[in-house]
Amino acid sequence: MDTLQKAARLLYLCIFFCTGQLLCAQNDEINSLLLQLDYTLKERPANIAQYELELKEMNHTYEQLPTDDARFDFLGKLLDKYRTFNVDSSLAVAQRRYHIALRLNNKEHINNARMNMAEVLGTAGMYKEAIDLMQPIHTDSLPQYLHSYYYHIYRTIYGLMADYAVTEQEKEHYTTLTNSYRDSLVQSHTQGSPEYVLVMSDCYNIRGEYDKAIQSLSQYLKKYQNNTRYTAFFAYTLSESYRLMGDLENNKKYLIISAIADMQLPVREYVSLRKLSILLFHEGQVERAYDYLKLCMDDAVACNARLRILEILEIFPIVNDAYQQKLNKQQVKMKWALVFISLLSFFLLAAMFYVYKQMKRIAAARKEVIDANNQLKELNEQLCNSNDKLKEANHNLAESSYLKEEYIGRYMDLCSIYLDKMDNYRRQLGKIASKGNVEELYTQIKSSKFIEQELKEFYANFDSTFLHLFPSFIEDINSLLLPEEQIQPGPHEQLNTELRILALIRLGITDSVKIAHFLRYSITTIYNYRTKMRNKASGDRNLLERQVMKIGSLRMYEA
Repeated sequence: MDTLQKAARLLYLCIFFCTGQLLCAQNDEINSLLLQLDYTLKERPANIAQYELELKEMNHTYEQLPTDDARFDFLGKLLDKYRTFNVDSSLAVAQRRYHIALRLNNKEHINNARMNMAEVLGTAGMYKEAIDLMQPIHTDSLPQYLHSYYYHIYRTIYGLMADYAVTEQEKEHYTTLTNSYRDSLVQSHTQGSPEYVLVMSDCYNIRGEYDKAIQSLSQYLKKYQNNTRYTAFFAYTLSESYRLMGDLENNKKYLIISAIADMQLPVREYVSLRKLSILLFHEGQVERAYDYLKLCMDDAVACNARLRILEILEIFPIVNDAYQQKLNKQQVKMKWALVFISLLSFFLLAAMFYVYKQMKRIAAARKEVIDANNQLKELNEQLCNSNDKLKEANHNLAESSYLKEEYIGRYMDLCSIYLDKMDNYRRQLGKIASKGNVEELYTQIKSSKFIEQELKEFYANFDSTFLHLFPSFIEDINSLLLPEEQIQPGPHEQLNTELRILALIRLGITDSVKIAHFLRYSITTIYNYRTKMRNKASGDRNLLERQVMKIGSLRMYEA
């Protein structure tokens, strides 16, 4: 007993696992077919444009035909192209064909053209007008090849009238007529032909023999898989068989296949995509159902298929309301998501700022620790090498004040030298005066040679000292000037007059009177020099002197 229970459980698990795998595979196949359908819909505008171009060429060809017989036959082909693309054009072609048949006085052509018009009117929902056109026609007056067409029209019209009958009595009456003409249609087709299989499968579905219909349709669907038109018909009828069986997954699968074929043809009067939209809507795929149903409506309007428009209007408001509700919910969710993201962004920025501040503190603390470690390391090295480190420390201390001592010493020496020179000059004049040589004394006093020589030496010392303080002064000045206005001192000069003016400005002496007094020039000359140099500036001329005062400031600080 235990063995049987274990076996049953194992069998149950195997069935459950296999069923799950089968469902997953079927879902993957349906999803793949839906993606293929979406791609076909994207390509459809190009297919319709190509189809319309073919129709335009056929209409042009029709105008060139020489005889009514040729025109009648060609209009039959043109009607096949328009039949599921535009009802108004189909009716116009059928009427034109009928008038040509009257001109030819050919009864066979007249009956054929009347059936063409009846078929189009039936598609447009004008059932009474269609039956009125068919009543004068009898099968005994038709050739054999038109019998199936005759029965097809009656079956289609009465089938539609049964679908839209108001009372049960009318529905039963039209259903009986539909079944009668369907049986006649089966007998009129050659057994084994695609048309025979389609009508016979319809009969199987009516009788509830779904397995027979599925077996026959599946076989012919594979056989005619390269024929898009037959694929659309076979797949749609097969989907109906599965729907009647209650197999919704296969019903959906073959509706998708039929819809893909319809979109590839392309046609504008179809059923598969509308029924697929309704199926997807009930499954909760509202957005996709809305897109498909909107396309169905657009095509029905473009085709002027009033019957299809009425069918779509039965479900479209419901789908549209659901779609709008879904959009509203998505918008509300999006608003809340935007608020949440905004708050999250604010907190994220605050957190980033806090982390940044903490990182700066940590970096500062780490730098202090590193500096402290370096100092400890230096102290340890100094303790290990006491003499050498002491000398190096003294050298470092001396080096820090070297420049200041040098600059102060240089100017003290210069002042001392000037005092000595003035004393020597005084003594020299005293000697000349003691000798009573008034003319020589007057000549010496009047001569500016001594002053010129001292000024020259003074400027040379000034140039040397200034360039020692600012070694790249000339290059820095030229970087502020236009390329063609660069300043270079003479062969035996360190600084020329323009550079000395700029050097004094760098030292903070900006008063033209003081500069003129220092360089022994008139105030007008100094003003002209400054104006000329400002005109040479590569940038804003009014900012040149401010930029000059910043030269070397970083180096001075580092020194």
